[in-house]
Amino acid sequence: MKVLTVAIPCYNSAEYMENAIESVLVAGDEVEILIVNDGSTDNTADIAKQYEEKYPSIVKLINKPNGGHGDAVNTGIKYATGVYYKVLDSDDWVNSQTLVKIVDFLKENIEKEIELDMLITNYVYDKVGVKKKKSIGYKSCLPVERYFTWEETKHFKISQNILMHSVIYKKEVLDKCKIQLPKHTFYVDNIFVFQPFPYVKTLYYMNVDFYHYFIGREDQSVNEKVMMSRIDQQIRVNKIMMDHLDDVEATKKCRRYMEKYLYMITLISSIYLIKIGTKESIEKKDELWRYIKSKNKKVYLKMRSKFLGMLMNHNNFMSIYLLKVIYAVVRKIFKFN
Repeated sequence: MKVLTVAIPCYNSAEYMENAIESVLVAGDEVEILIVNDGSTDNTADIAKQYEEKYPSIVKLINKPNGGHGDAVNTGIKYATGVYYKVLDSDDWVNSQTLVKIVDFLKENIEKEIELDMLITNYVYDKVGVKKKKSIGYKSCLPVERYFTWEETKHFKISQNILMHSVIYKKEVLDKCKIQLPKHTFYVDNIFVFQPFPYVKTLYYMNVDFYHYFIGREDQSVNEKVMMSRIDQQIRVNKIMMDHLDDVEATKKCRRYMEKYLYMITLISSIYLIKIGTKESIEKKDELWRYIKSKNKKVYLKMRSKFLGMLMNHNNFMSIYLLKVIYAVVRKIFKFN
């Protein structure tokens, strides 16, 4: 039995995937590395095959037709044999020393039969050309180095969203929520981390910088221009998250956090639609908010009552100008794309 499965979705990742793989190998046989080749046309499969042959007890290559990042994550879940499951994007990497510490901790939980549904760690925005990297931690909103429930969480700051980079799920939780990410859609990592939240009963926060989130390639999905060109996929993810909000009953604070997360994703969708600036994009923004209202009017009114939510309700020059300025300031501070 493997302690942890690390799935690495790869599409034409030959130039950088080795860094991701190497960062995980140090954990040895306690870890399973699934390299999910999502129909690559370069030599991604060849590189993965070399690792599989060199480390047959650790690395497994899974070749599949192209279905997009979400479909690769689905495939990883399907074939995972680890008790816990982590997604590592092929252009990112993890701190190897911290990984060993995490695997030892998870192994101890398994041996002692301690229930742990989600492990949270810090992640680092590793942006090209930026000397001082931005680390996102949770010590102000989560109990540190102990088991806790959602009801023990505190206020999450605007920068403290729990993202795919910061979570390791128990695979059993992913199976329970029957997660199935849509094919050929970017930004599904938000669904991956969001949908299982109500099924998570016991959490643990380890205050360590673990995941390095690389930002810098021009073709990267989080690049601002790329995001605007794929805005319909962002909207699709946004609506799916709204659909999942009421799928299952959540505890009070879990529900509160999920609504906050949804609010942030809706703001991101709206900001990019505003920045596109066409009549069609503004109508898409308004339609997105109407969709949320149709699904849950109470949630809609909560979101509209917040300052940025109120600004989104107006398409006049001043509201649009303020939103653009706020976005530029937040982007400069957190360096997220």
